Amino acid sequence: MSDASVLRDPRLHALARFAGLLGVALAVFAAVLLVFGKNPLRAYVDIFAGTLGSSYGFSETLVKMIPLVLAALAVAVPARIWLINVGGEGQLFVGALSATWAAIHLPGLPGWLLLPAMAALGFVGGGLWAALAGALRARGWVSETIATLLMNYVAILLVNFFVFGPWKDPEGVNYPQTAEFPAGALLPTLGGTRVHLGLLFALVATAVFAFVLARTRWGLEMRAIGGNAEAARRAGISITRYVVLLMFVGGGLAGLAGMAEVSAIQGRLRPSLSPGYGYSGFLISWLAGGSPAGIVAASFVLAVIVAGGDILQMTQELPGSVVNILMSVVLFVVLGRQGAGR
Repeated sequence: MSDASVLRDPRLHALARFAGLLGVALAVFAAVLLVFGKNPLRAYVDIFAGTLGSSYGFSETLVKMIPLVLAALAVAVPARIWLINVGGEGQLFVGALSATWAAIHLPGLPGWLLLPAMAALGFVGGGLWAALAGALRARGWVSETIATLLMNYVAILLVNFFVFGPWKDPEGVNYPQTAEFPAGALLPTLGGTRVHLGLLFALVATAVFAFVLARTRWGLEMRAIGGNAEAARRAGISITRYVVLLMFVGGGLAGLAGMAEVSAIQGRLRPSLSPGYGYSGFLISWLAGGSPAGIVAASFVLAVIVAGGDILQMTQELPGSVVNILMSVVLFVVLGRQGAGR
């Protein structure tokens, strides 16, 4: 296939862009490893062998990919009309908090009712949290970027209030967490792995997003708003409605990630339920250019990096924060590439 064919095919162009950005980031990170006195090739071999070289490593990579996909979609959905949602972390926390309410107050429900209730509350909780920022933007009072960023801290403090206060496990040896969820509140897992039903949530949400964009009137109207908001308004499209709606949907997807984390991974609500999935989702969405398929691919790569950080601690005796260096390098490369393209 010729270079011209690659440029004409948007999917191949996006793939080439993604591979190029990742290659630059890996090269820069190799230099960082050399500063630490480590062999970059050995470190990369350890990462890929540990995350992809065994069924256990691969399954753990998928576990970390699930919240990343949903958090990235939380950014990509409102970004279709140029809304910048940096509140995925807070929306994830509110979704987890809302789902936990159902697990604590409705423990007698059978799993086939309790789990859908938790998922619905997680989605609605995260969605309303984001929609509040969308409404402020629609009114012209506060930028959604500033609002969602500040609301992250409020959401985390809300979770802390409940796990240190009314929902604190009386048998938790003074540790800030809720009691363990009942069995009916735990998402099913695949075989002997920790891969859970949240993977289906993430893949279905991605497929629905792609379908809506390509095949529905809503997708057409979103493209119209993203292309020229004033022209779309004159054509009768309600910009305010889409601002609030897309923020709600994006926040709901982040909230669903929070529900999956407390239900399948933690089994209870803890203040440390997320290592920064919401912020990583923002990076992934930018890296993928908002493409649904690109989001899945970029989420998998970032999941390999996150899981690889644990491996480097053991095999290379590097600090756990080294993975944050690589993710920061990826972010700077993406920002630099976008700035150079203007």
